[in-house]
Parts: sequence; C-alpha cells; structure tokens
Amino acid sequence: MSQAPEVSRAVVTPMRVVIGLCLVAPFVAMLWVGSYAKTDPAFIGIPFFYWYQMAWVLISTALTMIAYKLWQRDQRARSAAKGGASE
Repeated sequence: MSQAPEVSRAVVTPMRVVIGLCLVAPFVAMLWVGSYAKTDPAFIGIPFFYWYQMAWVLISTALTMIAYKLWQRDQRARSAAKGGASE
C-alpha cells in the first residue's frame, strides 16, 4: 500500500461556475469590438465607443467584487464541511 498523501482535487460547483462567468464577462465584452465600434447612441455628448468602455470599468469592478464575495462564501462552506480544517 502506498503512503502517498491524499491530494484534494478542484471541484466544479455551480458557485464556481458563476465566479468564473463574473470574471470572464468583462474580457468577452471588451474583446468583442464589433459590438461597440460605433458612435451612436451618444450619452451627454460622449460617443458610444467611449462611454461603453467606461461603463465596463464600473461593471467589471462590481463583477470582481461579487466573484470575490462568492469565493469567500464557497471557501467558508468547504471549511465547514470538512469540520473546520483549513485547506
């Protein structure tokens, strides 16, 4: 019998999928240039191209914050399920 230590594998859960989507969404939105490479509609005189990108700065900040909070919740739940042992 082998005395090798048990290796914990990463588990894909719905929570982790949501976290991944929160982190990937800003990249997809910014890399899909054809969706925002235009000037109309303008917002308070600012062409769409610019205000769309600036809106994504705020949106990506919010999504990163949400992903971080969900990750913390996931880690607490995993620790509690293991009896309080840290990973």
